[in-house]
Amino acid sequence: MSKQNLRNIGIMAHIDAGKTTTTERILFYTGKSHRIGEVDNGEATMDWMEQEQNRGITITSAATSCFWKDIQINIIDTPGHVDFTAEVERSLRVLDGAVAVFCAVGGVEPQSETVWNQADTYNIPRIAYINKMDRLGADFYAVVEEMKTKLNAEPLPLYLPHGSESDFSGIIDIMKMQKIEFEATSFGSELHYIPIPEELFETAKKWHDHLIDLLSNYSDEIMELYLEGGEIPTNLIKEIIRKVTLSRKCIPVFVGASLKNIGVQTLLDGIIDYLPSPLDIPVITGLTVKNEHPVEVKHDISGPPLALVFKIQNDRESGPLCFFRVYSGSIKKGTAVFNISKRKRERINRLFRMHSNKPENVDAIESGDIGVAVGFKFAQTGDTIGSEGSQILLESMTFPEPVISVAIEPKTLSDQDKLKKALEILSCEDPTFVYKDNPDTGQLIISGMGELHLDVLVTRITKEMKVEARIGNPQVTYRESITDQITHNEKFSKILSGKENKADITLRLTPLPTGSGNEFVSLVSKNILPKEFQDAVARGINNAFLTGIRYGYPIYDVKVELIKSDYNELVASEFAYEAAAVHGFDNAAKDAGPVLLEPIMKVVIMCPTTNIGDVMSHLSMKSGIVESLESKPTLDHITAKVPLVNMFGYATALRNLTQGRASFAMEFSHFDKKEGELFG
Repeated sequence: MSKQNLRNIGIMAHIDAGKTTTTERILFYTGKSHRIGEVDNGEATMDWMEQEQNRGITITSAATSCFWKDIQINIIDTPGHVDFTAEVERSLRVLDGAVAVFCAVGGVEPQSETVWNQADTYNIPRIAYINKMDRLGADFYAVVEEMKTKLNAEPLPLYLPHGSESDFSGIIDIMKMQKIEFEATSFGSELHYIPIPEELFETAKKWHDHLIDLLSNYSDEIMELYLEGGEIPTNLIKEIIRKVTLSRKCIPVFVGASLKNIGVQTLLDGIIDYLPSPLDIPVITGLTVKNEHPVEVKHDISGPPLALVFKIQNDRESGPLCFFRVYSGSIKKGTAVFNISKRKRERINRLFRMHSNKPENVDAIESGDIGVAVGFKFAQTGDTIGSEGSQILLESMTFPEPVISVAIEPKTLSDQDKLKKALEILSCEDPTFVYKDNPDTGQLIISGMGELHLDVLVTRITKEMKVEARIGNPQVTYRESITDQITHNEKFSKILSGKENKADITLRLTPLPTGSGNEFVSLVSKNILPKEFQDAVARGINNAFLTGIRYGYPIYDVKVELIKSDYNELVASEFAYEAAAVHGFDNAAKDAGPVLLEPIMKVVIMCPTTNIGDVMSHLSMKSGIVESLESKPTLDHITAKVPLVNMFGYATALRNLTQGRASFAMEFSHFDKKEGELFG
């Protein structure tokens, strides 16, 4: 298949914007499903996990392939809940384009902004779909305006709604200046074009002129025809819309009500007309393993194979399923490939495309396409797979650090090994899930991105993997840092096996701004201290970052410089320099004004106007700082920053405060000094 006839797209949105419902309609209209599964009934094809069906939310990013007008569309349906942001992040890394789904009532909601910013990071062209026009309070034009103000985007409406709420009856195509009605008896499969109703003609004409006016800024041909009053061919309009979409200058906007089967076919047309094929995206850059030189990776089927693993999903029968995107050459069944990140050979036993969780066997996945391999033993999310003879490393993925932890222990000794195995599988699947032994208590500690995230993982351990376990109460995962600069000299001397091991180093520790991360720099010449000993110091410092200053939490936002070293080749050893670095850092950090940092969350609460006072007063009691209050047609939005430790059980408290009429979204914002917790 020509790569021009391929689209790799993601569907992204805030929770409850109708994203999975829209995907179900896409599968129905493209012939992948012969019936429409509903999220509310727990029947959605893409929500195949038992918990997704029970909770009515998307947890993992499901992948599927379908065809529309002879174009293959690979779709990844990503979660909308912020606790599963890693699923969104790794999906965006391998996609060429995305559909952003907005609720016509809620508009641009908190997670919409988060995912939009993630897509900006990866320079992904997007189209927008304003869904739920049949809902009470739906306002298409308000959402278009919010896209400008909140997302700093240039929306380009191509369709307008005819009516809203219970009067929503179809959409207006402003390019063709016709109304489209969707036949209810065929679940919207049949479309009828009819003249625009008289009362809407002026509005449609205004938006048609707006479309042409905006596009004329990017096309001299459209500008000339516009000024001459000539007819502008639809093909030319589509060509320029595609151009401004791929360059991310404008966002084509579609409209509909997926649950009522209105607007999804026009969205499918938009996906193939305006979103990029693998040939339209910029050439990606990798690094040669041999000398770390940047090298361009061309989309060439005849080139050496090169792919990126973006997701691991465990299957009880087959073992790990490795989802990958091919950037060069082709990955073939029954062949050996090289895991360039791990420097290990892997064998592909089976190769398939996924339709939700149902596999379709294939012999090869070619450049530009997405597939799943069975048989890999070492692969992890972010690994580069390719040829041993042409080793190019693609940029890996970075994920946020977990901010919440719970203790977990097996109910019986016989469950201990089963629990460790389950945790190993889950941490391999989910890079934001971490587990470790607490040396002080002997307990296993699991950490994740939020209460829901951990709740889902614990349910998978106990129900899906059938491990009997007891769970502790959620605990905040803190960080440690310093507030003062300090210079410290450390001498290390130890006799091992009759041989003296000595090191003498001077370190300078400097606090960095919040969110900077850690840094180690050597200012000592390699002529004075050979490279292998400088590497040993770096290892020691990086290990010290993990062990904390007083409480054992990871250390953040500290710069360490090796500013001086005495070297005697007769007694020097890598062990001595690594140990000197660890001890030197520990001793210096205790005198550098150590502080405890706590996670601060960005919280957006959506509640009725009548409850605003109670909710804001309650936030104040939780040390929350209100940053903004925004009035909406149905619910007001309060944005605040609140310490995570004060947000445990907030869902129940908010329900009680507002008689269940309010909801909230929460995401990690930053780490900040915990008041009253300065070390003595």
